[in-house]
Amino acid sequence: MAGLRQHLIGSIRSKIALLILAAVCCALLVAGIALALYEVRDVRQQALRDLETQARILGRASAPALAFDDPRAVHENLQLLSDRPSIVAAAIYSARGKRMGEYHNAARLTTPVPSLPGAEGSRIDDGQLMIFQRVVEGGEIVGTVYLNGRFDLSERLRDYFGILGSVMVLSLVVTGLVSLWLQRAVTQPILAVAAAARRVVERKDFSLRVNRTTEDEIGQLVNAFNDMLAELGEREQALQASRRSLEQEIEERHRVDEELRELNAQLEQHIARRTAELEAANKELESFSYSVSHDLRTPLRGVVGFADALLEDHGAELSEEAQRKLRIVHQEALRMGRLISDLLAFSRLGRKALQTTQIDMDALARGAWEAVGKSDPELRTHLDVGRLPSAQGDASLLTQVWINLLSNAVKFSAKREHPLVKVSAITDGHEHIYYVRDNGAGFNPKYQDKLFGVFQRLHDGKDYAGTGVGLALVQRIVLRHGGRVWAEGQPDQGATFYFSLPKEHRHEPA
Repeated sequence: MAGLRQHLIGSIRSKIALLILAAVCCALLVAGIALALYEVRDVRQQALRDLETQARILGRASAPALAFDDPRAVHENLQLLSDRPSIVAAAIYSARGKRMGEYHNAARLTTPVPSLPGAEGSRIDDGQLMIFQRVVEGGEIVGTVYLNGRFDLSERLRDYFGILGSVMVLSLVVTGLVSLWLQRAVTQPILAVAAAARRVVERKDFSLRVNRTTEDEIGQLVNAFNDMLAELGEREQALQASRRSLEQEIEERHRVDEELRELNAQLEQHIARRTAELEAANKELESFSYSVSHDLRTPLRGVVGFADALLEDHGAELSEEAQRKLRIVHQEALRMGRLISDLLAFSRLGRKALQTTQIDMDALARGAWEAVGKSDPELRTHLDVGRLPSAQGDASLLTQVWINLLSNAVKFSAKREHPLVKVSAITDGHEHIYYVRDNGAGFNPKYQDKLFGVFQRLHDGKDYAGTGVGLALVQRIVLRHGGRVWAEGQPDQGATFYFSLPKEHRHEPA
């Protein structure tokens, strides 16, 4: 049963027939409802006209009785309405509003007869027609007639819908016969296209064609289907050729991939060997740098010590020129000592593991500023500290970053009348960016790539003392924390040094 229902509903023939029948049913139903509404309205209007005629006749017959104030004649006229079953109640009133007489059908009366006349006119209430009509005699109103009548639509509507049902059944039968003839003419070419499509799918034969039997849109559909089959046939041939070419290309790529894998394996071995060699050379270089720096400190202490001793014990015996040169030797030896200390610190960075903790950067920066102040008792630079978010890192190494950047800012702004250093931070994406800004000597932006190199100096050492290692230390520490370092500045307009730290801890880059 379900298969039959699916066949009837799924067939295009059935769909066309059902659509035609549905359209006819809808049209007949709409027309029937419209006619029924018209019929109801017409019945009501006809009943109202009949009631108005009855009221007019009754008024004319009762006019003399009203004129002579004769209730008995009025009553006799009202009793004549008993032959009219559609009249439920009636009354006649004098010109002064006195009810002269009344009539009612007790079995059908649902509304009491009004004791006083109402305004002239008619109304329909709950299936009852009620009318008040003035009685005019000799140009004067001598009274009022009241009629209450019922009208029954059920019989008229029953007859009407019986006729409508018969017409609809007959129309559906005729429509069904016509639709069967029409759907064959429409669906036969479409079914031929569907059958050809099934054969193409089953046999993969794109040489099949459907004969065109009409010149309408269905004929155009047949032509389009045949054109599509022709194009599909051409594409199938091209696809076969492309498939053969692709198979050859895949074989060639497999061969090339094998060669690339062999080359990659060789390259990885070469890179691993070179990496190991570079790591070994780097360790040897760090060890050599550490050893050389450490070994140089011992004789350098002797130079400083003997220079101090000569100045203290024999300074009076030496000429001023000899004393000046001896002081130069002493100062340069001290500068060499600072340089060696910075080199040792730089080399230790590659040997020391990071001790990562959560750090209060505000406290760390202020502590670094105190350390800078202790090393320079005459410090007159004003420090402005903004909001510094906490970070994860090695506290001792990041302290060195702050000391180096603050010392650098103090050194290059010391010649200003009102030296100022500002420390603050901004948050950008996945990192915190801290910066140290001064109003000092600044630098030429085209040389900024040299700022963080070892022994690289952009200013004369006579004007600004230093070893040229401090900013290199800053860069190496920050890079080990997974951050970055850069600077901005202009000559005589101050400089800003930035360093960033990731919000979340990252493993130390290799």
